[in-house]
Amino acid sequence: MSARIYLLAAGAFAVGTSAYVVSGVLPSVSSELHVSLTAAGQLATAFALSYAVGAPLLASLTGRRERRTLLIAALLMAALGNVIAAVATNYPVLIVGRIVAAFGAAAYTPAATLFATGLLPPAERGRAVAVVFGGLTFALVLGVPAGSLLEGSLGYRGVFALVAAVAVVVAVAVRAALPRVDAPPAVSLRERFAGAADRRVQIVLAMTVLGVLATMSVYIYVVPLLDKTADLTGGVVSVLLLIYGLGAVLGNWVGGRATDRYGSLSTLTVAMIGFIVVVGTFDVTAVSVGGAAVALFVWSGFTWAFNPPVQNLLLELGSGGGLLLALNASAIYLGAGLSGIVGGVVIHLLGVQALPPIGAVLGVIVLGLILVLRRNPELEQIEDLEKAPALAE
Repeated sequence: MSARIYLLAAGAFAVGTSAYVVSGVLPSVSSELHVSLTAAGQLATAFALSYAVGAPLLASLTGRRERRTLLIAALLMAALGNVIAAVATNYPVLIVGRIVAAFGAAAYTPAATLFATGLLPPAERGRAVAVVFGGLTFALVLGVPAGSLLEGSLGYRGVFALVAAVAVVVAVAVRAALPRVDAPPAVSLRERFAGAADRRVQIVLAMTVLGVLATMSVYIYVVPLLDKTADLTGGVVSVLLLIYGLGAVLGNWVGGRATDRYGSLSTLTVAMIGFIVVVGTFDVTAVSVGGAAVALFVWSGFTWAFNPPVQNLLLELGSGGGLLLALNASAIYLGAGLSGIVGGVVIHLLGVQALPPIGAVLGVIVLGLILVLRRNPELEQIEDLEKAPALAE
């Protein structure tokens, strides 16, 4: 695997940490800016919504920009957003900083994914996607605990400044190590969005929204859920969340390898069946520390194995790869945004232990959409051609 792709993953880690780190510094933000913890929590919402809106918009506006320059600009925008957050003296300015950082992340991740896939032959595209998304999984594993740990010595302002510095360092490395890549041929805005009109693309985007909703509506409330299923609290839960993060790293890697070897649809099918089984039985398996550790690790593995084949599938479906990946990024954040709402409604009506079965039902719907795509002969032919070299290895 090219070292250049790992550099792109480092950029994904920087912008991903920008998204996740805020959860670890919320109490400090609440105290220093004299806002409620709930209001401080809206910093995450502002980031998510800005990312969801910004990803397709920025992909369209920057479609004619040279690719390396676009990556550098996106990283510097993410850095600027974190600098604004670091120096903000009031809550509205801090919100502006989060929005600017989200736009940088929204421009970077789809462009980096497309750049990475262009560095390798089609038979290795799934692994390229997995490496880039590996940066995001490490941000998930390290972002929140690192923010919480460093906040004590640096303060939340220092944490945001450190994230900005990391983004700048990666931008300098991108400028030095990556080649210039010309923008794709000019196309009209109508042509650029034509791929999104493809029914198969719409199904994939629906799969993303529902898939993220299925897992995140449970994961957001996993702390009170573990308290109910196994009477677990405090430090034990923190260790279990770290185990979940490690499962995400492994699942992302396996998902990329499996996509190249067996194709996107087969990998998605197995990942979703595994997710349904693990989440659907969570109330039964996560009744002890050991059981919860295994359940969270396997659940996370199947969940994060979902990303590489979805990205690869969108690249198989149309020439407007950059925009389609951006739309998928928006779908991820839309699903995440809906998760808190849906999870809260389920808890209010049925209780926290109803969340895993609801997540499994949503997973079944996603599996049904995957099976609909599997009935498309044209897509099957594309997959057979792309995985043939990998099977011959």
